[in-house]
Amino acid sequence: MLACDFKIAADSALMGMTEVSWGIIPGAGGTQRLSRLVGEMKAKELIFTARKISAEKAFELGILTAVKPKEDVMTACKELAEEILQNAPIAVRQAKYAIQHGSSTDLQTGLAIESKAYEVTIPTKDRVEALNAFSEKRKPVFTAQ
Repeated sequence: MLACDFKIAADSALMGMTEVSWGIIPGAGGTQRLSRLVGEMKAKELIFTARKISAEKAFELGILTAVKPKEDVMTACKELAEEILQNAPIAVRQAKYAIQHGSSTDLQTGLAIESKAYEVTIPTKDRVEALNAFSEKRKPVFTAQ
């Protein structure tokens, strides 16, 4: 779950990094991703204690994007996906790249990564379509070109 871009959980969900109670440590990047999400001190507390937390607590800590009643989780996921799908695919991809690769660097390097990602969007047909749609007061139709 920690590797996902967005995390929506049922309000009844419990979650935790309980591996130390089994004599191992969180793998698949668990120690690294959790500490980047909640900070080193809180990650140590959650991992060292193997404590399970509620979805509400996970949301408060910034681990979850949203908490919904169990029956509304899939609807919320689909609504978020639909909202993202309304945007230019290349621009979404480049924004994701800039965030993922820039957020673990210093600000200057992050800004350089962002600049390169921005440059990828300039020559696209989708950018021209967005400008035309704006001037024509209509929704753009993106083609991932």
